Parts: sequence; C-alpha cells; structure tokens
Amino acid sequence: MLDTVIGAFFSFLFNKLFGFGDKTLSNLLHVNKKRFAAGLFWQPVAVGYSAKNYARVLTKNSKVKANLFVEYRSMVGLAPKHRGFYAGMPSAAAEIVDTLSEYSSFLAVFIVDKKYYLLAVRNGIILADKLYSDEADARAEYAKFSKIPDWTAFIAPNSWGIPRASARDLNTLLPRKTKYNLRAISRWAPVVFSAVLFLIFFGALYFIFREPINKITAPKKVELDPELVAEYKRQVEEKNKELDAEFDIQKTEVEPLVLPYTNLPEPVARAKQCYQAIGFLMQPVTGWSQSNVVCDETRATAEFNRKFGSLDGFYSVAADFLPGASVVEIDDNTLSVSVALPNIEHVASLDERDAETIERNVVSLFQTAHMDAKTKIVVDTLTNGVDTAKLNIVEIAVSSKLLPMQFTKMFEDFGGVYVTRCAWNAISRNWNYEVIIYAK
Repeated sequence: MLDTVIGAFFSFLFNKLFGFGDKTLSNLLHVNKKRFAAGLFWQPVAVGYSAKNYARVLTKNSKVKANLFVEYRSMVGLAPKHRGFYAGMPSAAAEIVDTLSEYSSFLAVFIVDKKYYLLAVRNGIILADKLYSDEADARAEYAKFSKIPDWTAFIAPNSWGIPRASARDLNTLLPRKTKYNLRAISRWAPVVFSAVLFLIFFGALYFIFREPINKITAPKKVELDPELVAEYKRQVEEKNKELDAEFDIQKTEVEPLVLPYTNLPEPVARAKQCYQAIGFLMQPVTGWSQSNVVCDETRATAEFNRKFGSLDGFYSVAADFLPGASVVEIDDNTLSVSVALPNIEHVASLDERDAETIERNVVSLFQTAHMDAKTKIVVDTLTNGVDTAKLNIVEIAVSSKLLPMQFTKMFEDFGGVYVTRCAWNAISRNWNYEVIIYAK
C-alpha cells in the first residue's frame, strides 16, 4: 500500500513539474532531445519596470492570462501553464535570436516534426513566434510578413522556393545548454508548492524511519571528564584569538571606475538607429495625428492625438502597422507609443582637446553652416568610493532641418561624441538634437 502511494505521489510530481503525460503540447518544439517553448506572447518592457513586474502587469491588465514569463533583452514573453509550458523550459525564439545575433531583422520558417515554426524579428524585436500544423497557414503568414521592407535575411525550406531565402536546421541553432528559460510570474506559488512537497516528503521519510530516528534521538546519559572539557575550551579560545588576529583587517574589493567615454554608441549607427525608430513610429493611423517623436538613450516614443478616431480603431490598426510597440493611454484622446532600441556597436572615444577649445570650434562650425547652436561646459564627477574622476563635457543643443545621419557627419572631426536625444517635430518640421562631447 505504501509503495503505491509513494509511486502515485512521484508520478504526480513529475507530471506537474515537467509536463509528462500532458496532451496539450502543441506549442512545444522537440529539438536535440529537448523541449523548447514556442508561441509565446511578446511585448517590450515598459520604462521603469523590471521584466517580472511588467509580466505581472500585462497578465492583470489584458486578456493574456499567463503564469510563466521569459526575459530577453528589453522584451518579455508570456506563456500559460495549461498549454503545456512549465518553469525551466527554454524559449525557442529567444535562443534562436541570440544565435542569429548577426541579423538585426530576419523572417524565418523551420520544419519541425511535420509542423512549421515561424519566427519574425524586426530591429531586434520579436514580432511573431508561432507554430503551425498546416503548411498553407504558415506560408500565408510568411507572405504577409515578407511584404515589410528591409529584412536582413530570409530563412525558409528549400521546397518553398522563396527568392533569397536559405534553409537552416534548428538542430544547429538551438543550443543544448540554454540561457533563456521560463520562470514563474507569481512570487508565492512556487514557494508554497515547494513547501508542501517538502512537508509531504519529510512526513513520508519520518513514517518509514521513525523507529530508527526515535532510537537515535533518545536521550543518553554521558559522563564527561571535567579536565578534558576544560582543555577543549582552552584550545577553542586560543584558536579564536588566532583567527581574530589574522582577519582583523580585511581588504574590501572595490569595483573599478568605469568612464562613460570608454563605451559610447558609434555616432553614425546611433543616428541611423534613431532615424529608423522615429520613422517606424510616424506611420499614419486614420483618425489620429502625431505631434512629435523623441529618441532618447533607450527608447523612441511618439505621442498620438485623437482627431476623429477611436481607441479600438487605433489598436486594430497598430497591431499591423506598429508590431512590438508599447502603448500607454495618457487620457481618452492621447496615447504614448514607444519601442525599445536594439543594441548597437559601441566604441571608446575621447576628444584630446580641452573643453574651451571644443566649444569654440563647435560654435564656429555652426556659424559657418548658418545654424544657431546653444553650448555649455559642465564638469561631472564620478566615484566608486575610493577613486574619483572629473569629466569635462561640452553640451550642445541644435534645431535643424538636417536628417540625423547628415547632422552627425558635422562632428566627424570631433571625438567623444554622443547624441543623447533626437526629436522630430511634425508641426515645425524640424529636428531637435542634444549632443555631448567628452573633452580631455
């Protein structure tokens, strides 16, 4: 009877933790003798949130009822347990995007177990993560996404005959040692479940071994030699004194001071990144207008003002024209739409001139171009508690008709350049730039 109970308990435990025996595994990929999650709901993480907290907000404030999430870069993917997902299962989309990091945008379809796995990634953002059992449905979705211009790479089966597309094997793209695994959204469910399992497990152990345990824990009368006890205490006190003297002064490890100009976004790549992100958000939506779009250090954000449209109309159109964007309703007539910026190349750069010389050269440059530039020299102090460094920075603010790539070329003769903010004003038709230059 006891063997039957224990067997049933461990059968339930493995089914609960690993999904064995679950019939709803249609969203799972079996590659390299391992299960990968597919068909997740992906969203960029809103500013000011951790991935876990934002996953909890999404499940409370939307129709997406999920209890598992995975974090990848500045995105979060949601998954429900009732569809066969479980904590610890790796995300196929995140692992593939990480493997194909040389492509910023790609459209791919893979054949797995007579099913078709579609993955669309745009500027590092996952737009689609879907598994189809019908080839026609997969081809139709692939054709829909292929209409979007400027894909870096196309991946499809050779039998589809897609121009410029190459076939790739998932066995070579999905690693055996995974990094991006599903985790529980709830803080307490895993803790409570683990506590219950431990109680049941130790209760079963005690039931089986209670007699030996009682014998071991039964009090026994032991006669101790007072002289041996005194000698033992003396030796312990001497050893403690030696340890106190040895470790009286301990060196504290200090993190090295990292100077910002050793890791700056490459200026041309930074300008192109902002220009593409702003162009993506400035797509027309019927009944709504955009007044301005701002590209800061981590995100591009546009404000949409209602003219005669509706919220439902905006969301239905935005699903096709603004995939992967995060929408915040400021009020009934104003929406804030933002996208996270993907990682770009970083370089070490510092201008070898002093701040006063740089400021004079910048003013002269814009005077020659008949443009008004506001400049200011500031001194910033960095410290790690031990070392201190002073940074001489020239701040520049300019309003211009030049596109970001054209504007950035004006600083080709300067080092330590960082475009911290780039904004497009749709009313005045001007670009507003904020630039800093790190001086020697």
